[in-house]
Amino acid sequence: MTSTYQEVSAPPAPAIPPRKTYTPLSAAIDVEACLGLLEGRWKLVILFHLFDGQVQRFSDLEKRVDGISQKMLAQQLRQLEADGIVLRTVHSQVPPRVDYRMTAWGQALCPALDAMLKWAELREQCAGA
Repeated sequence: MTSTYQEVSAPPAPAIPPRKTYTPLSAAIDVEACLGLLEGRWKLVILFHLFDGQVQRFSDLEKRVDGISQKMLAQQLRQLEADGIVLRTVHSQVPPRVDYRMTAWGQALCPALDAMLKWAELREQCAGA
């Protein structure tokens, strides 16, 4: 007797790559590279204005980041965009409208910076003890 049922196997699940193993040297190199992405007088200030998840227009960021020039704001935003931290959207209208928001990878930076703030607070607490 033949069966009309054909045994089908599910495709294998995609393999999750194992977490990278670090040596003290490779960890230091990778952290230094991450910090290099955030170098610049204005980058962290810009990021903290974008961390709320809202889309920000260029002109709004210019008003919020006290003391920054248009040229410097554009330069810092372009670097953040090139590094995949910020997404830039140009709307084709007159006058042109450009806005910015965090990428998912950029937004994932928020807890790390929050942890750095808590770490800085510990210094103050330890110094007072």
